[in-house]
Amino acid sequence: MKQTSRTMLARKHVALVAHDHYKDALSDWVKENKEILSQHALYATGTTGHILARETGLKITPLMSGPMGGDQQLGAMISEQKIDVMIFFWDPLNAVPHDPDVKALLRVGSVWNIPIATNRSTARFMITSPLFGQDVDIQIPDYQAYLDGRL
Repeated sequence: MKQTSRTMLARKHVALVAHDHYKDALSDWVKENKEILSQHALYATGTTGHILARETGLKITPLMSGPMGGDQQLGAMISEQKIDVMIFFWDPLNAVPHDPDVKALLRVGSVWNIPIATNRSTARFMITSPLFGQDVDIQIPDYQAYLDGRL
């Protein structure tokens, strides 16, 4: 597929997601990085969003719960270029009933070339990068050229 580019602005739109066994870990990580995260627009799926907002005092736009469609909501936002980066503390050792939705979310994030951190270490690397607070150009699929070639 042909590629084009888009600019992620310095103020990023950040998705925060965590499976049940990792909600406490994500909450701790958000608290540790509250100063940096407060400079960005934050979104989170269902329960995770409510927990993070309550425990950190940060303004977080809540989506639906992951199993109830929140993962798909977030995937749509990624494909609409409304999410710039995703912090997803997922549980690699336990299958969840909505596992196909989780895989689809990770896949769409990869298709649209957004940075995705799936654990504490990659999340730390991501937000401490100088690029996190700067405008950054990324390559994305040229969907219009794709449609033009098919129609």
